Amino acid sequence: MPLGLLALAVGGFGIGLTEFVILGLLPEVAADFSVSIPVAGHLVSGYALSVAVGGVLVTAATAALRPKTVLCALMVLFILGNLLSAVAGDYATMFAGRIVAALCHGAFFGIGAVLASQLVTPDRKARAISIMFAGLTIANVLGVPMGTFLGQQLGWRSTFWAITIVGIIALAGLMAYVPAQDAVERGPGQLRRELGAFTSGQVWLSILVTVFGFGAMFGAFTYIAPMLTELAGMPAGAVPWMLVIFGVGLFTGNIIGGKAADGNLDKSLVALLSALTVVLLVFTVTVHNPWGAAVTLFLLGAVGFAAVPGMQTRVLSFAHRAPTLASGVNISAFNLGNAIGAHLGGTTIAAGLGLASPIWVGAGLAIIAVALIASASLMLRRTNTSGTPETAPSPVLTRKVLS
Repeated sequence: MPLGLLALAVGGFGIGLTEFVILGLLPEVAADFSVSIPVAGHLVSGYALSVAVGGVLVTAATAALRPKTVLCALMVLFILGNLLSAVAGDYATMFAGRIVAALCHGAFFGIGAVLASQLVTPDRKARAISIMFAGLTIANVLGVPMGTFLGQQLGWRSTFWAITIVGIIALAGLMAYVPAQDAVERGPGQLRRELGAFTSGQVWLSILVTVFGFGAMFGAFTYIAPMLTELAGMPAGAVPWMLVIFGVGLFTGNIIGGKAADGNLDKSLVALLSALTVVLLVFTVTVHNPWGAAVTLFLLGAVGFAAVPGMQTRVLSFAHRAPTLASGVNISAFNLGNAIGAHLGGTTIAAGLGLASPIWVGAGLAIIAVALIASASLMLRRTNTSGTPETAPSPVLTRKVLS
């Protein structure tokens, strides 16, 4: 395996860690800055919004630069953002650090995935991309629980110092092992072709499914730490282990979702998002029991993340003639959903509806996602029947995307 590919995976690990580790440390951060849990939750939604906006803008602004230069600059930004969070003396500074770190997220994965595919032979491109994104998966399975444990034992700032060190290691690897390559030349009509993908109603519906479907899972998960300690009666030391269970669910769901999307894409999304709704409704009951919460948390990760490959594939399917910008927008949509879910969940808590109320928010968002994908599928069938089909590419592309 090329060492440059490993450096990209380390960068992905760090980015995944900084995005999600805050979920396990919300009570500690809120107490340190003397803010409420809902206000501390803005550190999650603010990060996600920064990714949603910055991912598209940063990628577009750096398109003419060499990929290695951009990736190194993004990792410097990542290091500075986490360093600012680690030394923050007040909530506003912490929030600013989160925003700065988030600006590198979308562009790093977008540019890094293209570069990863160029580091190997053509027959190993998909595998190379999966290795890079494995860093993000490992961050959820191992990094977030370990970071939460570290923060609980040595103070939450120690976690952000550790993430800063991960960023420095990734930067060193990128500088040493990623080869310098020229930027891809784009013809004058490329941007017009990319924007043309958004004339498809199916592309927009797919993006909305992403927003509400992913928002459903994270609307509930954002406030999982206080839910587990105050509703399930678990000690704070059990939270990292619960995050491990959730991370294993994510890993399992990723495998299941990739295989499911290779079949009937729309039917699999309807089924998975419907299952997510059921899991969330069950979670409103099981969150009050330690064992029930653990089992349901695994199912939440598995079912929620199983829909992710299909969500991304559906956008690529209907924007296959110029997929780059549409794909980037959908990545931003994942984070927009994250932000919406976290914000609405915090709003219900602040309104006095209880710590379990974000789970109900998640269930509501999931129902909307089911309605959207069902409507999109029905519209597609009617359009194809009318003789003016808006067709997706062959299943071969779908399999390549999910490999």
